[in-house]
Amino acid sequence: MDPVGLQLGNKNLWSCLVRLLTKDPEWLNAKMKFFLPNMDLDSRNETLDPEQRVILQLNKLHVQGSATWQSFIHCVCMQLEVPLDLEVLLLSTFGSDDGFTSQLGAEEKSQPESQLHHGLKRPHQSCGSSPRRKQCRTQLELAKKYLQLLRTSAQQRYRSRIPGSGQPHAFHQVYVPPILRRATASLDTPEGAMMGDLKVEDGTDLNLITRFLTLSQLLFDLYLSPESDHDAVFQYLEKNADQVLLIFDGLDEALQPRGPDSPGPVLTLFSRLCHGTLLPGCRVMATSRPGKLPACLPAEAAMVHMLGFDGPRVEEYVNHFFSAQPSREGALVELQTNGRLRSLCAVPALCQVACLCLHHLLPDHAPGQSVALLPTMTQLYVQMVRALSPPGRLPTTSLLDLGEVALRGLETGKVIFYAEDIAPPLIAFGATHSLLTSFCVRTGPGHQETGYAFTHLSLQEFLAALHLMASPKVNKDTLTQYVTLHSRWVQRTKARLGLSDHLPTFLAGLASCTCRPFLSHLAQGSEDCVGAKQAAVVQVLKKLATRKLTGPKVVQLCHCVDETQEPELASLTAQSLPYQLPFHNFQLTCTDLATLTNILEHREAPIHLDFDGCPLEPHCPEALVGCRQIENLSFKSRKCGDAFAEALSRSLPTMGRLQMLGLAGSKITARGISHLVKALPLCPQLEEVSFRDNQLSDQVVLNIVEVLPHLPRLRKLDLSSNSICVSTLLCLARVAVTCPTVKMLQAREADLIFLLSPPTETTAELQRSPDLQESDSQRKGAQSRSLTLRLQKCQLQVHDAEALIALLQEGPQLEEVDLSGNQLEDEGCRLMAEAASQLRIARKLDLSDNGLSVTGVHCVLRAVSACWTLAELHISLQHKTVVFMFAQGPEEQEGPQERLTHCGLQAKHLEQLCEALGGSCHLGHLHLDFSGNALGDEGAARLAQLLPGLGALQSLNLSENGLSLDAVLGLARCFSTLQWLFHLDISFESQHILLRGDKTGRDIWATGSLPDFPAGAEFLGFRQRCIPRSLCLSECPLEPPSLTRLCATLKDCPGPLELQLSCVFLSDQSLETLLDCLPQLPQLSLLQLSQTGLSPKSPFLLANTLSLCPRVKKVDLRSLHHATLHFRSNEEQEGVCCGFTGCSLSQEHVESLCWLLSKCKDLSQVDLSHNSVSQESALYLVETLPSCPRVREASVNLGSEQSFRIHFSREDQAGKTLRLSECSFRPEHVSRLATGLSQSLQLTELTLTQCCLGQKQLAILLSLMGRPAGLFNLRDSTRHTEKLSFPRLEACALGFKKKKERKEEIFRGY
Repeated sequence: MDPVGLQLGNKNLWSCLVRLLTKDPEWLNAKMKFFLPNMDLDSRNETLDPEQRVILQLNKLHVQGSATWQSFIHCVCMQLEVPLDLEVLLLSTFGSDDGFTSQLGAEEKSQPESQLHHGLKRPHQSCGSSPRRKQCRTQLELAKKYLQLLRTSAQQRYRSRIPGSGQPHAFHQVYVPPILRRATASLDTPEGAMMGDLKVEDGTDLNLITRFLTLSQLLFDLYLSPESDHDAVFQYLEKNADQVLLIFDGLDEALQPRGPDSPGPVLTLFSRLCHGTLLPGCRVMATSRPGKLPACLPAEAAMVHMLGFDGPRVEEYVNHFFSAQPSREGALVELQTNGRLRSLCAVPALCQVACLCLHHLLPDHAPGQSVALLPTMTQLYVQMVRALSPPGRLPTTSLLDLGEVALRGLETGKVIFYAEDIAPPLIAFGATHSLLTSFCVRTGPGHQETGYAFTHLSLQEFLAALHLMASPKVNKDTLTQYVTLHSRWVQRTKARLGLSDHLPTFLAGLASCTCRPFLSHLAQGSEDCVGAKQAAVVQVLKKLATRKLTGPKVVQLCHCVDETQEPELASLTAQSLPYQLPFHNFQLTCTDLATLTNILEHREAPIHLDFDGCPLEPHCPEALVGCRQIENLSFKSRKCGDAFAEALSRSLPTMGRLQMLGLAGSKITARGISHLVKALPLCPQLEEVSFRDNQLSDQVVLNIVEVLPHLPRLRKLDLSSNSICVSTLLCLARVAVTCPTVKMLQAREADLIFLLSPPTETTAELQRSPDLQESDSQRKGAQSRSLTLRLQKCQLQVHDAEALIALLQEGPQLEEVDLSGNQLEDEGCRLMAEAASQLRIARKLDLSDNGLSVTGVHCVLRAVSACWTLAELHISLQHKTVVFMFAQGPEEQEGPQERLTHCGLQAKHLEQLCEALGGSCHLGHLHLDFSGNALGDEGAARLAQLLPGLGALQSLNLSENGLSLDAVLGLARCFSTLQWLFHLDISFESQHILLRGDKTGRDIWATGSLPDFPAGAEFLGFRQRCIPRSLCLSECPLEPPSLTRLCATLKDCPGPLELQLSCVFLSDQSLETLLDCLPQLPQLSLLQLSQTGLSPKSPFLLANTLSLCPRVKKVDLRSLHHATLHFRSNEEQEGVCCGFTGCSLSQEHVESLCWLLSKCKDLSQVDLSHNSVSQESALYLVETLPSCPRVREASVNLGSEQSFRIHFSREDQAGKTLRLSECSFRPEHVSRLATGLSQSLQLTELTLTQCCLGQKQLAILLSLMGRPAGLFNLRDSTRHTEKLSFPRLEACALGFKKKKERKEEIFRGY
């Protein structure tokens, strides 16, 4: 129940209690039997009206005494859902109401034999002798008198402040909050309450206490003193502390100036009371502005926010203010027709000011004039000043002087003034015009004086603003310093909220053109000065409007701009607001939202409003009525209840651009949701609705989803964190299936989200009636749609799966079904797998984390064998994964993948497993994955026997199954037993084992069986046209026995065969063993040793292979780490290419290697590049060239290229080519070159490139060479070419005809 529903007085509290208990009669009957076990409850009461029966039962409980009654009230508050505000009143009152007798009187009259009071015992129960009894009675009489004194003081203090009939001008009659009225209402009983509420001094009075006081001194010396015997009264209070309520009114003021956590005398006293070290058992209530309560509050303390007036409260206040006056009806009409004035009246103080102004204006003005005369808060106060002033006269000087006092108090943080602060004439003026109030201030025993304060803090701020705007003492530069924006966020470093929070607002209001005549009159005709000040204020607000501000400052800026009534300024402010406007963690009133709405009316672009953690009054949404600029509206606060939802439901249909509505973290019940459900269909433009974290019941959630067909543009409905049951979830699944616009239902633990895909509609379609819109939606929804259903971690069981299958079979095509994290177990998973082919699932079925066992895996495999659209099945029991992937069309079906990884499968499971997989053979070429299991050697051997029965597979993954080297090598036999196997990839150390077919030849093998190819020489002529098989073995210790066993296994393997080996280092013995086995593998087409370290002897072993295995057509060894042998078929031409590059071969190694290679008659090319070939090697090549008749071309580069290549011809061919580059020959090398070249009679071309031979050296070289047979071509590509002229070269060529003696003579001359 909202505080606005509680009227004044105990009678209404009693009614609230009766209504609360009427809702749960069974609980009340049970409590009656508990508290009154021996009493006949009279079954005839069953025929009474429910409320009358509850009243009769409550009366029976109350007459049992205070102990029984208080225990019952505690049960009500703890066991029933009692609103916090009602709970506070019940616990603070216990059994007292208008018709109740006081606790003491009731006990003395109705129970003479029972104990009189807590702490007072019967005389025969240890009360002692007669003097002791007499002392108790005396103490009791003194307490009664003191409580009567309290009652009288409270009536004088509070009742005089409540405005009544005939007191319209008494502005000092401030509004008293209901909870504080309730605190004094118990003193109105005829006999008087025995114990009541002790209201400690106002915070402003306590703030003046500088020395430590005891509680007795605080109560009796500073507050209200008993007539006699203070100690006896205080002892009585201590004994009956559980019936004492202490109220610290305005505690935040009492903590000044030290701050909320400073250990001052008042804070120390308050802290001891809260923690029970002082007056244990008493109740403590403190009022404070938001966020300013000290940290010493216990954790169990209840926090209640005092809200402003709603519509009924305003009407009640106006009725009470005008009472029987003829202007009462007129005032009510004005408030009903003037929305701005009505929103201002949400603040109780402003409501009183408005009533005062209406009382002054109504007799002299026509109805409806309040809209023009009272448009803003500032002009309310202007009219109030005029109303309180003598007719026809405005005391300008006194007003400005009093405003100066008010401003000085705001600047110094002072709200209490003394005689020395205010001149006597001003005191008289303030008292005469009800602007000041006086009171007695006590600061200690015997110390008291008269204090003065403005009747309301806002009045002090208004008068200070008048002084700033109209006083000639203030220039515009000084004035603009007060136009600032204050944050409402509470800072612990800030002692308290500022006293001048509304001062900028009043300054902005006085800057309105409407106020210029009033200010000019106050300024005694200085209209130009007033106009300049007003312009200065507006200019400051324009600068603030363009800045990036926090939420609290945005609100205050809107108040200031709205008070100015400047359309241009309002438009600038509205357009400058960000698209996303957040308001987080500060209190907002209805007036704040109304002001924000007024500013947004000047905005063209849409805006998103986000209220997160902001305490909002229940009627706040009414301020947003007609605000068409709002596109997204979000509220998140536990303060939002049913009244808030009801007010919001009235506002939503008026927001024509609203697309997103969020209401999360509230305390809305079914009653509040019902109002919203009725309002949502009136908002057809909504695209997203969120009711997250609202503690909604199952039925309420079902009521909400009924609105889905009526929202044609809705894209998302969020109902997360609302604790629904499984049956409700299945009902929501049915809604998702039947509603044509739903494309996804996602439920995961607390998450519950509907995603919708509305059809494309025009604006004209949206403006039609909801019935026509619904028909169109159903028509378009009949077209094909795809639904995704995710019910994760929802505690679904086997019977739920059955219900879900039956539901989904009637629905549309399913894009995805995710049931992971439930409790389906083996049977539920089997049912879903069997139904997969019937449910038309396009993409994915997820049954992960459902308790599937190894036995259940077999059942799932059998169940899914009939599903033709299955693309992939992944089951991993260790990772709790069970996922089915489906193909949408034949073009996506490249062979289903069934991955049974990390399932703990052993050899004993294989037979049953392969039997279940056998049913899937018709699905095409299967990809199987058994990685991460525990098959071992036994499982690998058994699987090799079972694989032929599974038909043609595309791949088989046996990784991470703990296979030994023997088992791994034994898998090579599968080449001869499995026709589909073309590639076997093994990484032994990492346990990666993959058997693969050939994807390109899949269609060929699918149409028939693989031809029975021979393994021997007969196969060689055909195998070139076949796809080669490959065995890749890496990370494996390749010892001679292992290699022998491997080659023996591969003897029967169909060809062509490619063997790729890799290990850290291959010994010479292992390499020799491998090369010796090559003749036994006639189907071998490639042998590759990659990333394998080889010894320096390996080039000679590989060169020797040419004579051992004539099928070798190419040997390539690089850097002693990569070796490749290519083998020829019989149809290929002969010719052998050898490369030994980067093998660190020395001159001696090159000579030995060349000697081995010379045995090969088919040698066509030798590459010895990058072997540190020296200049001596180049000279050796020139010198040996004549002895090698088959050499066709030789080239040496001793530069960066480091190349050494020799090409051979099959027969002795005429003509040889020699290319020498960057050889850096010296003069002494010319004779050796000439000797070698002279003996090469078939040399037809010599190319020297950058060989350091100049013109003279070339001439000598040519002269020393014998003339070659046939033509001879010399090319010099050195940088000295240009120095050697063609005549000289010709002369050198003729030198070949001269005699030998002449040659020697030239040589000696050189």
